[in-house]
Amino acid sequence: MTGPPSIDGDAAAQPTDLAIAQAVRPRPIADVAADMGLAADDIEPYGHGVAKIRLSAVDRPGQGRMAKYVLVTAITPTPLGEGKTTTSIGLAQALRRTGRTATVALRQPSMGPTFGIKGGAAGGGYSQVVPMERINLHLTGDIHAVAAANNLLAAMIDNHVYHGNALDVDPYSVTWRRVVDVSDRVLRQVVTGLGRKVDGPPRQTAFDIAVASEVMAILALATDARDLRARMGRIVFGYTRDGRPLTADDLGAAGAMTAMMLDALKPNLVQTLEGTPALVHAGPFANIAHGNSSILADRVGMHAADFHITEAGFGADIGAEKFFNIKCRVSGLVPDVAVVVVTVRALKLHSGHHRVVPGKPLPDSLRPANPDEVAAGAANLHKQIENVRLHGVTPVVCVNCFPTDHASEIDAIRRVCDGAGVRCAVSRHWSEGGAGAIELADAVAAAAAEPSAFRFLYALDQPVQAKVDAIARQVYGAADVKYESLAERQIRQHEAHGLGGLPICMAKTHLSLTDDPTRVGAPTGFTLRVREVRASVGAGFLTVFLGEISTMPGLPSHPAAERIDIDPATGAIVGLS
Repeated sequence: MTGPPSIDGDAAAQPTDLAIAQAVRPRPIADVAADMGLAADDIEPYGHGVAKIRLSAVDRPGQGRMAKYVLVTAITPTPLGEGKTTTSIGLAQALRRTGRTATVALRQPSMGPTFGIKGGAAGGGYSQVVPMERINLHLTGDIHAVAAANNLLAAMIDNHVYHGNALDVDPYSVTWRRVVDVSDRVLRQVVTGLGRKVDGPPRQTAFDIAVASEVMAILALATDARDLRARMGRIVFGYTRDGRPLTADDLGAAGAMTAMMLDALKPNLVQTLEGTPALVHAGPFANIAHGNSSILADRVGMHAADFHITEAGFGADIGAEKFFNIKCRVSGLVPDVAVVVVTVRALKLHSGHHRVVPGKPLPDSLRPANPDEVAAGAANLHKQIENVRLHGVTPVVCVNCFPTDHASEIDAIRRVCDGAGVRCAVSRHWSEGGAGAIELADAVAAAAAEPSAFRFLYALDQPVQAKVDAIARQVYGAADVKYESLAERQIRQHEAHGLGGLPICMAKTHLSLTDDPTRVGAPTGFTLRVREVRASVGAGFLTVFLGEISTMPGLPSHPAAERIDIDPATGAIVGLS
């Protein structure tokens, strides 16, 4: 194994994420692949620093080797996130620095957040994956393939109705929406087909963001090309006038959709700033989909290193719960340990003493030292630790330490973890890279060496409402669940069509354990409101919508897109964060 690439510049000055990424001299991608046991014929280079991994090589690296499987999750985050991606990358780099081999699998960033509130999702500081610009802007075009396949089905549905409607599609029952990979609030409700008769029949519909498409969920869960084709064919897009479900196969669309997705099915190989192999593949949101990178990427990583790290979106109540009860059921892989990322600022927020507005900077009131607020907000950390343990997985708490944190506040988190009987490691991977995460790497290795007793939260043969109640009561802490009439009707319909045995994918706010984004901490005694239950048959789950969750985000008053440009002198991208 060759050494990590060199990084130009003074780390103490902490330049911007983009400047750090552009200063790195990455290793040849073929060398990164070779570290994983991949031959030159196993990869398809995509320009400089990126490659696709051929499906024929997915289970071959290491000849039967099986890594320790590490999930990175978090407490309920602030709108800016608490650093699961940087933690995943920093941990992988630290494991490599301590003589252990590691791979990391991450979701591909959607350009919605990249141009919106959060910015890019290639990590930050000295824990990034590169090439940072390509990862945040298109990469190998997988999300565009998802959008094109999704929109082909939408076009074929409307075209079929226009040309006589031989399948007797009930236009009012069509649930399939078009998608675009930018946040655009005016597309949340639209009418298509306006104009002349030849422009098609008018119909009220909506757009979703591309990563909310069922096609994206399928990409993340498909196990091979044959499985991808079968899942595409099972997509239910609407119903006949007499209530029979209609699929993409009924319409003759699934074959072409699959053909458009074959390249996208191959995992993408990049590297961290320190040359550790990283797989960036699939990008479903955790608040409106299952929120995990692909099974194929995990299968590559599991056969290629001592440790394979994967992240799940948002808090453990959302992404980790879906990782455990959806992804693990399909993959057959179960985690050895789960890292729960926590920050001082998030615990202070959960004390209830601060007001955070999505799209605006965090308040200055979070900056002064206040260990009492940290302790007051620790109820959320306790609940997320409990959510990991509910599934029989050993948690390790990672304090993602920012330069503005105070020692007294870090000590307060350590005391909370001691009281909960859970390992705690302070990590400075953002400012120091892998060297700053050695304590975390050692804690994860120790926890992964212990026997685990993984278990699912519910059985698939339970009624739909029983599965929803299990998540609501045990994971969120709800006292009751109320179903609106539409949701009750949809559940009866899904069960009548033999779909009651599917797992549950909850769609809810990521900013609270409840369905109300303003309720911080770990509330109890609340009632969840279920307003809709959609059948994502191709993905293989029922999507349960709680509260006022939207599948098309909007841009803030000053989106990140305003700061992104190119340097006229060099042509290099600037302003990306």
